[in-house]
Amino acid sequence: MSKDRREKIRALNDAFRKDLRGQGKLIVTQGVVRMPAGFAQKAIEAVQRFDAFTCENDPHGEHDLVSVEVNGHLVFGKIDYFDKDLVYGSEDPSDPEVTTRVLTVMLADEY
Repeated sequence: MSKDRREKIRALNDAFRKDLRGQGKLIVTQGVVRMPAGFAQKAIEAVQRFDAFTCENDPHGEHDLVSVEVNGHLVFGKIDYFDKDLVYGSEDPSDPEVTTRVLTVMLADEY
């Protein structure tokens, strides 16, 4: 993958994760929903705030997986790329015209 394409994917992922607007959907798993009151909101906000990407936790440089601790629980935020109808994978995740981002917030043991 070219550096320009990877940088565009990373920028689109960061923008969507941080404000949850634009070409995307948010999914919160049952495990997160079943936690005590307020946990789901804290988990979403922690995923949105995350910016400590390194070569170790982001080897492809796309900022598509976040790992944070919330109230002693490990939470993942994972971005996947789908076509506009959410049926198939996107043919080009760097093109927002053909891609819908899906951010799933889940407990680590649900991954």
